[in-house]
Amino acid sequence: MSTDTANQQIPAGTWAVDPIHSSVTFSVTHNNVATFRSKFDSYEVTLTGGDAPRLEGSVDVQSIDIDEPQLKGHLMSPEFFDTEQHPKVTFASSRLDISDDGSVRLTGELDIKGNKREVEATGRFGEVGADLGGSPRVILSLASAVDRRDFGMEFNADLPSGGQVLEWEVAINVDLELVAQEA
Repeated sequence: MSTDTANQQIPAGTWAVDPIHSSVTFSVTHNNVATFRSKFDSYEVTLTGGDAPRLEGSVDVQSIDIDEPQLKGHLMSPEFFDTEQHPKVTFASSRLDISDDGSVRLTGELDIKGNKREVEATGRFGEVGADLGGSPRVILSLASAVDRRDFGMEFNADLPSGGQVLEWEVAINVDLELVAQEA
């Protein structure tokens, strides 16, 4: 895949996320079998099209959608996100390739708790055209998985029946509808 192909498919300009029609979610295997899922309610994302397409975003970690106060407090603690020192998770792409069939390969730097790692995501891109209000829109759907230990999240506990309470791998899914911003 070449960047030239991506440049032809992402119209030039700046595209801002429509939070009503977008989501930033994650999931992790819990107790060896179950899947724990959650999302973040507050995030910012910008896509820049043209010659050098770039995706940048940040998530307000305190906006994690968990109604159980003890669990949310534990996730905000230094054992996980350490929101007192690191209130945001950030991402900045270094490469965004889109093939002719709309499949995407995205590479960039993910920063969680001050731990920066290059990650890769795959997914789909689509240009919707104008929405009901007349504003041009594009859609980007991405999936990735990271080892949470790479980001300083090493908490775990042994289960009485064997195994550990949490898997190390965390799946991340980002579905974005982005609206063209006026120049």
